[in-house]
Amino acid sequence: MKKLLSICLAAMFSAKLVSAEITMPKKLKSKKPNIVFFLTDDHRYDALGFMGHPFLKTPHLDKLAADGAHMKNAFVTTSLCSPSRASILTGKYAHSHGVIDNYNDVDPTLLFFPQYLQKIGYETAFIGKWHMGDSNEPQRGFDHWAAFRGQGTYYADGHGASRVVPQNNYDGYNVNGKKVPQLGYITDELTDMSIDWLDNRKQKEKPFFMYVSHKGVHSDFVARDEDRGIYKNKAWTPPSTYANTPENRKNKPMWLINQRNSRHGSDYGYNLENFDLTFYFKRYSEALIPIDDAVGRTVEHLRKIGELDNTLFVYMGDNGFQFGEQGLIDKRTAYEASIRVPMIMRYPKGFKAGTVVDEIVANIDIAPTILEAAGLAKPEQMHGDSFWKILQGKEIPWRDYLLYEYLWEWNYPQTPTIHAVRGDQYKYIRYHGVWDTDELYDLVNDPEEKNNLIKAPEHQERIAEMKNRMFSILASTDGKYIPLKKDKGRQFFNRLKGKADQGEFPKWYYDKMIPVTK
Repeated sequence: MKKLLSICLAAMFSAKLVSAEITMPKKLKSKKPNIVFFLTDDHRYDALGFMGHPFLKTPHLDKLAADGAHMKNAFVTTSLCSPSRASILTGKYAHSHGVIDNYNDVDPTLLFFPQYLQKIGYETAFIGKWHMGDSNEPQRGFDHWAAFRGQGTYYADGHGASRVVPQNNYDGYNVNGKKVPQLGYITDELTDMSIDWLDNRKQKEKPFFMYVSHKGVHSDFVARDEDRGIYKNKAWTPPSTYANTPENRKNKPMWLINQRNSRHGSDYGYNLENFDLTFYFKRYSEALIPIDDAVGRTVEHLRKIGELDNTLFVYMGDNGFQFGEQGLIDKRTAYEASIRVPMIMRYPKGFKAGTVVDEIVANIDIAPTILEAAGLAKPEQMHGDSFWKILQGKEIPWRDYLLYEYLWEWNYPQTPTIHAVRGDQYKYIRYHGVWDTDELYDLVNDPEEKNNLIKAPEHQERIAEMKNRMFSILASTDGKYIPLKKDKGRQFFNRLKGKADQGEFPKWYYDKMIPVTK
């Protein structure tokens, strides 16, 4: 590891990237805190010790929440790595920023919020997973750059994995334009790089912004060697919607029933031989141990250098992950396990310890919130809003519904284009381009999303209202047109013989049609 750090030190320089002229938003009063943004991959909202996980221990994340604020209703607007990451950086919905899959590059004209931070005097760094397109080249908005290409790999030799993930890459890191080999476990190495940058910044008179973007815990989940098997004897019960029963199939979309026997379904399980959902869940939990350690090491180092209480520390996941909910694995859908994420912030000079935010916040809100904390109003092109004042206990106008969208991918044709609106109690889901049923769920009385209310007479007025709200949000954010990108990568369309059979049309498709009248 010392060799890796010495190479990183030798390679450090300020990346000189050409970018378009930035129109700066209004300046606000602020002491310009240091900022650490800590992003993880596929981290479910409830995969935390303090959220009641049956066995996972996350002492450092638990303490971060106790010392800061927990956004208990945090979501992503697209549950997929690259689109979500682009929404974080731009504050925009995927239909606007155009990053709608994991293969195509980001538009070079888009503005990233770290560019604004640079303009007001921050020294900035990016460390980890970029994963927008197949590049690891330095990007605008960052003075220091240390990234890997695509999905990277947990270990350089690939050991511990049970499958090859599309866009796995074994090339090591690009550190300010210099190739640096991966030597150990990727989560630990990214933490080493982060601490190294904090200690050896070029412009220590400036406040800093450090964006740490982890591979962990993206599937295929690989724990550190010393953590493997820690939870093997722990008990876990799959969710109630996991079983392939008539009750769980009742009034559900046909595409959903069909997806059970697909790459992202619990029957097919990535085409792994003898796929075991419980084993996979435990592997996932073990891979979260080093993520929690990384948080602890970073917080402790900030304390050591005297910057902890001067630093806004933000932790979140880029999307959720389903472990059997609705018979699925992976993400992409609009179900709760897919779209909800952990989000925790700590900054004792800005808000009280133990704060719990009930309002619905999202990845598109990160950019305007961080900018307000740093002393800038929201740039006009951003769709998200700052919840900085909500953190401080102030009442401000806030959204009634959050828009969710997922745009069909050629690579994974089993999931259709999805638009949804999620409110405090109800969620309406609309499927685009398929002959199927939409969905409505009462999340207060049906948190596991078992009972589809889309045909309930007493909810028809609500459905119409929520659909109108969905189209209103789309219209106000340039969402009337769906971006079309070139097919890249390979397609995963396969099914297994002898597993879950095909779905049927909903029973109401056979109702007598109401005649068309003048």
